[in-house]
Amino acid sequence: MQRAGSISAQTPGRLRFGAIGAGTRLAFPQGTVFGEEWIHLGSCCIIAEQVTLTAGMMPGLDLGLEPVLVLGDGVVLGRGSHVIADSRISIGSDTFCGPGVYITSTNHSYDDPDEPVGRQWPRSAPVEIGPGCWLGTGAVILPGARLGRNVVVAAGSVVRGEVPDHAVVAGAPARIVRRYDPDQGWQPPLRTPAPVPIPSHVTPDQLIALAEAERLGRLPTP
Repeated sequence: MQRAGSISAQTPGRLRFGAIGAGTRLAFPQGTVFGEEWIHLGSCCIIAEQVTLTAGMMPGLDLGLEPVLVLGDGVVLGRGSHVIADSRISIGSDTFCGPGVYITSTNHSYDDPDEPVGRQWPRSAPVEIGPGCWLGTGAVILPGARLGRNVVVAAGSVVRGEVPDHAVVAGAPARIVRRYDPDQGWQPPLRTPAPVPIPSHVTPDQLIALAEAERLGRLPTP
């Protein structure tokens, strides 16, 4: 069922996206998807189960000639995430989102104290997320937010406004807790050593064998 129900450029099912790149796949079951004519998905994106992708306030609207929701190449949206694009939302290439991330260009207004909030006309503002970002589980990106390159958003944070390149933000509302300085490195300094990259000569089969040996407790003694 999962294989048969997944969506790709070769097997679009009922969905007709404005663009969907090679290697991109929407896992089954999909969440709510509408306005797909104005949704452009880059290549090699991973859209997990129950992810909402919408362009416009409701299905059936004519949103003009330009795309409203744009995902760059290699974007990952974790299970149960929601991207709600009434105004333009762009997510840069190689941005990874954990489960339950919520990105929206629209928010409820509450100007009239006598009218139920849900019945008042919402406010919208474009959202821009730069390439190479990491959005932790349950992060919320509000209308008007602009994230630079390689930004880290801590789990559960609520982001509005502008975040510069190479920053770590946390909290609700999110605030910068760490930044990269070209002269001084990360400030405050990182508390853990950088991970050791996998040597270029190691093959995928060797990694699989190593993982199996670790599972069975058969790793060689140093």
